[in-house]
Amino acid sequence: MFLLSKYISKQLSSYQNELIQTHYAEVENMYRQVRGWRHDYRNHIQVLKSYAKEGDFEAIQNYLDALDQDLSAVDTVIQTGNRMADAILNSKISLAKSRNIPVTADAHVPVELKISEIDLCIIIGNLLDNAIEASLELPEDKRMIRIYMDIKNTQLYMSFTNLTACGKRKKIGGRFPTTKGFDHGFGLIRIDNIVERYHGYLNRNSESGAFTTEILLPI
Repeated sequence: MFLLSKYISKQLSSYQNELIQTHYAEVENMYRQVRGWRHDYRNHIQVLKSYAKEGDFEAIQNYLDALDQDLSAVDTVIQTGNRMADAILNSKISLAKSRNIPVTADAHVPVELKISEIDLCIIIGNLLDNAIEASLELPEDKRMIRIYMDIKNTQLYMSFTNLTACGKRKKIGGRFPTTKGFDHGFGLIRIDNIVERYHGYLNRNSESGAFTTEILLPI
């Protein structure tokens, strides 16, 4: 039991470090694209002015269509009010959409929270990673992820729902067992530990065709 506990602790630590690096890399990549697009903005204007001077409206239309498509890849989908929440949510939503997974998001988060940015990143990142992975098992026309975040009295409420190919799952020992093998499921454990550390509330609900995670954290 001691060796098992030590192994799990080591795996959790490794998982957390890898997760943080991955999430920050995704966020940095998104902002790098935005900065790059802004840097090229003046050049785009000069090209359009050149086409306008020549009266080539078809070229202008084609160029605008190309810019619109390019910008859609880095467009900020939602603005919650919290920079870290915006970064990780938009990064994951962009990833989901690139894999043909529709996402509905309604999120409002305070600028300052009791929870650290790293912990917030771990929770949101894990929940969306799991939702994306589950969605990929469904046909494209059956995929859906719904996100809701808002203030409830003195707590931050989070609800993440995704459709799933699995039927209603049963808890074992108060937890939904992972279907990914022994070395997986550390993300759920990390979320559980963070919520417990902040004396929050967590509920996972599995219905036929849908899986929902609800979290309450003090702000």
